[in-house]
Amino acid sequence: MASLGRSDVFKHALFQGVTCLRIFYGLNRFSEDLDFILQKPNVDFELRPYQRHIRDELTAYRYDIEIADRNKADVAVKRAFLKDASLGKVLNLRHVDRTGPAAKIRIKLEVDTNPPIGSGQELEYLDFPFVSTVAVQDKPSLFAGKIHALLCRKYVKGRDFLWYTSQGIGVNFEFLASAITQLGPWEGQEITVDKNWTFSQLDRRIASIDWRKAAEDVRRFVPTEQQASLDLWSRELFLRQLEKLAQVIQ
Repeated sequence: MASLGRSDVFKHALFQGVTCLRIFYGLNRFSEDLDFILQKPNVDFELRPYQRHIRDELTAYRYDIEIADRNKADVAVKRAFLKDASLGKVLNLRHVDRTGPAAKIRIKLEVDTNPPIGSGQELEYLDFPFVSTVAVQDKPSLFAGKIHALLCRKYVKGRDFLWYTSQGIGVNFEFLASAITQLGPWEGQEITVDKNWTFSQLDRRIASIDWRKAAEDVRRFVPTEQQASLDLWSRELFLRQLEKLAQVIQ
């Protein structure tokens, strides 16, 4: 991220996703994904000019790096890409002075070149390994993206929803509405995506999910000291969090 901050990429793109939440907003979990959206649609945007910045910086820290197109990734990584039309790379890193699993890391890098409209943004700073600036989605826009994922994806990741509602974060409904009509079961439909519509759909979605199964699906990614909280996952818990969100959004 620091190497990208030395380029001009953040004149065009915003950082988003779980890694963004981890680095800049204090989410207590890790991800090996780097997700971005352009500030405005541009089908001609290319990643190639920025790959040099990444490669040069990681080489200085004694990492060998291979940058491959996503069509060369395994099935699990391919499923993680959100849009077929987005730009995607897989960064395969190996530290030359280490051996074993810790010596290797694989990072998915994705840029949505046709993003929903209406995202908010903030300018944040990194101070390691050197000072650089990063343009990021603001929290209400990130939460809108998470709600879109919860309503439209086949698989469920409830931890981030709990984090957002526990933080008292609002929702960027303009961005959510654009995302809803761009991709998913309501694609192309003229619907009013406001508080009432969103809460009605979230209520239905929460009621339809097997939360015990959803908790088991993510258990291996949760630190040991947080395992007990997964046993509390239930329809009632998530509906209670939805009530908390309703108090934030008046």
